[in-house]
Amino acid sequence: MSSPEIASLSWGHMKVQGCSSSYKDCKVWPGGSRAWDWRETGTDHHPGVQPADLEEVLKKGVELLVIGRGMSEALQVPSTTVDYVKQKGVEIRVLQTEKAVAEYNKLVGEGAKVGGVFHSTC
Repeated sequence: MSSPEIASLSWGHMKVQGCSSSYKDCKVWPGGSRAWDWRETGTDHHPGVQPADLEEVLKKGVELLVIGRGMSEALQVPSTTVDYVKQKGVEIRVLQTEKAVAEYNKLVGEGAKVGGVFHSTC
């Protein structure tokens, strides 16, 4: 099962291939996607992405995780979160969102078992 490509990205708006709705922030994994609702885990720009934000994607059997920190990289990714992902045996790449989406789509095209979480504003 392959990961869906990110079909388009603009400020506050993301479209995932094969999905009829659009997202502000989203999670993607082999075979699916959904909105990333920060309220579920109490996430905010500071301290940023928490392990709880990533658990759902990590459970989908990804070998590589891409995190998009926002257009201006306002969303923080603490070293404890990076360490958590690495301890699960998953490679992680943390990038500005436009670069993260490009990297994610490149990996999808290569057939990688890749997942991602992307913030599409600040």
